Amino acid sequence: MFVDKLLAAFEARVEHPREFALTCRVLLLRSPSGVGIDLALGALPFEERAVNRSSDWRIDDQLRLATCSAEDLVVYKAFAGRPQDWVDIERIVVRQGPSLDRGLVRDEIRPLLTLKETPQDLERLDALHR
Repeated sequence: MFVDKLLAAFEARVEHPREFALTCRVLLLRSPSGVGIDLALGALPFEERAVNRSSDWRIDDQLRLATCSAEDLVVYKAFAGRPQDWVDIERIVVRQGPSLDRGLVRDEIRPLLTLKETPQDLERLDALHR
């Protein structure tokens, strides 16, 4: 299974990481340099589209990870909505500049924020895009 291969390649950040990943749909790992890696195990239509927009990051000859686009990372972080996520979003917006497809971000995040019942976060996101 994909999760087991990743657990063999990276350090887990939680106890019982396989069970946690299958229950919570996210695999929490740590890179060799100590950077936290959160891998979403898709379950929403947005996540299927995000996978279709992803690009591969080759770890070794046998293991590749699909990495999300900058736009999809903004959506994931806005949906999570933690204080550090908003700091990260601001940095992504600055780094990507005009190449960030703000329309795509808005189209993808709107239904998710409605589902989460936090439509005010769309205004917060729009303020960062100005």
